[in-house]
Amino acid sequence: MANANVSLQILPRGASDEEVYALVDEAIRVIQASGVNHRVGPMETTMEGDYDQLMAIVKEAQEAVVKAGGSRVLSIIKVDYKPSGVTMEEKTGKYDTGDFR
Repeated sequence: MANANVSLQILPRGASDEEVYALVDEAIRVIQASGVNHRVGPMETTMEGDYDQLMAIVKEAQEAVVKAGGSRVLSIIKVDYKPSGVTMEEKTGKYDTGDFR
């Protein structure tokens, strides 16, 4: 069972908006490839799973941004940890309509 939600906002140093978006895309690719349950939002991506696994994904995402050309990466990380388990669904499921209004 998932015992943590980790939200990750990556703020890479890039020359232009397009370069910054491309670097953020690299971080999102790492998260998607991990196979953990996640939701990409306009300001951050939230993951659900084992705390240690999620923190390893955070590190890998940061390293991927640097490997892709980011000279510096500022990351904002929020963690909700509960040994008995915590899910995104229990927090926001009733609001998830699948569209933006």
